[in-house]
Order: sequence, then structure tokens, then C-alpha cells
Amino acid sequence: MVTLVFANLSEKLQGAMQKLRSKGKISPRDVKEILREVKMALLEADVNFKVVKNFVARVEEKAVGEEVLSSLTPGQQVVKIVQQELTELMGSEREDLNLTGDIPVIMLVGLQGAGKTTATAKLGNYLRKNGKKPLLVAADIYRPAAIEQLETLGQQTGLEVFSLGTGTSPRDICRGALSKARREGFEPVIIDTAGRLHINEEMMTELKDLKKDIEPGEILLVADAMTGQDAVNLAESFNRDLGLTGVILTKMDGDARGGAALSIKAVTDAPIKFVGVGEKADALEPFHPDRLASRILGMGDVLGLIEKAEASYDREQARKMEQKLREASFTFDDFLEQLHQVREMGPLEDIIGMLPGMGNKKMLKNLQVDEKQLVYTEAIINSMTKKERQDPEIIDGSRRRRIAHGSGTSTQEVNRLLKQFKEMKKMMKRFQKSGKSSMMKNPFPF
Repeated sequence: MVTLVFANLSEKLQGAMQKLRSKGKISPRDVKEILREVKMALLEADVNFKVVKNFVARVEEKAVGEEVLSSLTPGQQVVKIVQQELTELMGSEREDLNLTGDIPVIMLVGLQGAGKTTATAKLGNYLRKNGKKPLLVAADIYRPAAIEQLETLGQQTGLEVFSLGTGTSPRDICRGALSKARREGFEPVIIDTAGRLHINEEMMTELKDLKKDIEPGEILLVADAMTGQDAVNLAESFNRDLGLTGVILTKMDGDARGGAALSIKAVTDAPIKFVGVGEKADALEPFHPDRLASRILGMGDVLGLIEKAEASYDREQARKMEQKLREASFTFDDFLEQLHQVREMGPLEDIIGMLPGMGNKKMLKNLQVDEKQLVYTEAIINSMTKKERQDPEIIDGSRRRRIAHGSGTSTQEVNRLLKQFKEMKKMMKRFQKSGKSSMMKNPFPF
């Protein structure tokens, strides 16, 4: 989710924590020195100064206690405290949407250009996948083509969009949407409101009136994570006027400093409920403070990785694939299917970053994760005939040259893939002979 957005912070915090882990004994002075590094890392990540000050004070108060300093593993105890306080900073635990009431209503607000319309469609898509029947409402009558944009996104995702055109007031549009939802069994209703500056009193009054009229269970601010502290200031202002129930942070896959994610809950008490991690319709993820804290400190996010895998893998397909692995009858067709499923889980760099100890820039750089290699691999396999994919042993020199030419690669790259595939098959046989039949369902060797 956030390999890039927290790369620098993660690297510096992990460096500081490693110093603690390596010490057999630590003193209050050791803790102070490490927390000075932590403080600088957080400030450089654009975390609110007051938030940093309070965070460091809480960690120091707990870390210099007699119980910690005299324990057998004081360094690890302090690391645990840092992790707990980071989690607490971002809201302790995942906060679900409030979807209670006759017709649950979610109202999205924010500045123009923050990505509200896209977030509306992504949220609708997320809820539809979780068994809901959402109705998207195009209530932005001011921005040119805003209604058309939401209607297009609705067609792309297969979601119903309600609109009455630009000549109708947002209040009438929302009332009409609620009537349709009651008649046709839609829930929740997700309203895309017009973007506005929080200093524009007339536009903010319109939102306040809309809130009174439709009584939404959720008022979610859509904010751009790339704007750092501006996103926090924006959240504070909208919260003061509307009483936010949560925040959707967009562009969390970008190369930002991440301060907004670590500051918003502490400053506004409005929890981050979702984060946008790309442009695709499914690039919206629930926000888990505990998992993010673990990833920042290099402890990985195994639960998140399992959820990604479960979303991408069909249980029956996985069972059949495991059977093939046990019998060592795995073919290039199977390999290609696995490749597609791995790619559906997201960028490789992000997947690897979810593994414990793999979350810093240096480690990822050493691994040299190259998405292009997956494209080349797929091209090579697609250039094989069906018979070649089933029985790679028949691929002689002339066939290798043909495959290389057809895939736009070299014979050396074709040879390398064939060799890796052969080694993988040998490994399967060794496991079979040793009785270790419960193998990984994703034998990806790159």
C-alpha cells in the first residue's frame, strides 16, 4: 500500500530501532538519543510538530520505566512501545463505515481536484464487492463534466448513478436519490458533492444545509496525501464546520512524505477510513493503523498480504494448482495463470514490502524488483505453441530462436526462463520424494 509514501521515514525509523535491538542493556540516555532520531525522522516526514512532540513524550515516559530497562530484551520492549504508539497515533484499529439507518448515506466532501468523483466510484465498487448495492449520486453541479465523469465511472464499474443535471440544486438531487434508493432497494447512497475551498462561506453553508437535510451517517473528507500538512489543515477546517466522521486519503501510492496519515487522527479525531493506492477502480483499501505501523517499522503486513492473495486467488483454482504441484505436472500454461494472479495482487514492490524485514528502500533496491521482467516472461510464454507450453523439453535451438523473435526478447532470455522452469520442476520432485506435499500455491521463481 505505502511502500513509496513512507520509504524515507521507514528507513530512518528502522535504522534507529535496529540500534536499540542490538544493545544488551539500555539506559535512559540511550532512549533519549534514539528518540531524537525518531523525532527528526517524523518531522522530515512532515508530521505535525505538536503530534511529534506528544508522541516522543509518550514513548519516552513508557520506555524509561524500570520494568522496560531491567527486562531481558529492553531494546525490543522499546521497539514494541514505538509500534504501539504509532498505531495509537493513527487511531488504534480499523474503523468501519456507519451503514446503519433506513437508507445509509455517505457524503464525500473536499477541495476541487482532490479526487472526490473518482473516490465515489471506488468506494461504491468496494462496497459492491462486499455485498452491498450502492447508488452513486452526482451532486456536483458546478464543475464542468463532473456529472458525466461519474456516469462514465459508473458504466465502467457497473454501478448505478443518479443525476438530474446541472440545472437542479444539490438538495433536490439528493432527495431524488433517496427516493430512488427506497423504491429500488439501493444502499448505501454515496453522494459526490462539489469541491470547495474551506474559506468559501457560501459553499460551506450549502454543505451544512445539505447535511441537515439528508442526515448522512458518514461525512468523509477526500484529501490528497501528497499535500502533507495542508491535508491536515484542510481536515481540521472541514471537521470544525461539518463534523467529519472520517477521511479518505488519496494518492497514498505516490512519493510523498506521509505526514498526513500520521497526523490527521491526532489533530482532528477524524479517523482515516480508506486510502487510495492507484487509479484503477479497485485501488481503494481500508486503512489499518496497526498494519501500517508494523510496515513502517519493517515488521511487514502478513494479514494484508493474505487478504490480497485471497482476493486474487480462486479457492478451486488454488486446490487444482496444489494438486499439480504435488504431482509435478505443472506446465507453462499453469505458470502463466499464476503470473496473472500475482500481477492482480498489485505491484511486486508493494507485495514484497508487506513481508517482514522487506519494507525499506535499501532492501527493495537490493532485490531489484523489475515489473518489466514479468512482461517479458509473459511474452515469451505466449510466443510458445500449446504443445511447447505443455512439454518444454521439445524446445530445441530453432524453436528458441523463433520464440525469442516472436516475443521481442533474446534467445538468452528464453534459455534463462526454460532453465528456471526446469529447476522449479526438479524442486517439486524433491519435495514430493521427501513427503513435503504441502507446498506453496504460488511457486513464482523470480
